[in-house]
Amino acid sequence: MTRTMPLLRAVLTFGLFLAASAIHAQEQPCAERDKVIERLAEKYGETLQSIGMQSNSGVLEVYASKETGTWTILVTDPTGTACMIAAGQMWESGAAPLVKPGKDA
Repeated sequence: MTRTMPLLRAVLTFGLFLAASAIHAQEQPCAERDKVIERLAEKYGETLQSIGMQSNSGVLEVYASKETGTWTILVTDPTGTACMIAAGQMWESGAAPLVKPGKDA
C-alpha cells in the first residue's frame, strides 16, 4: 500500500494539471485583433505599451491605461486572431524595481 501512494498522488496531480489546463484553454477569449484593440480602447482606455515577437511567430502585446490603471496582455497569431492571456489592475508604467541590482533579496 505504501508503494502505491506516491504513484497515486502523482497520477492525481497530473490529472488535476490536465483538467486545469483544459478549463483555462476553454476560457481564453480570442477574437479578431482589430476588434479586441478597439474594445480595449473604448471600454478601458487602454493603448499599446509594449510589443515583442514570440518564437512561434506570435506577437505579444501589452495594453494599459494610466487613467483607469487596467492592463491586458494579448498574443496574436499570424492569422490575426488575438487571445487575451492576462489582465488586471493597478498598472504602473516605468515602476521602480522592488530589489535594486546587486542587492540580495
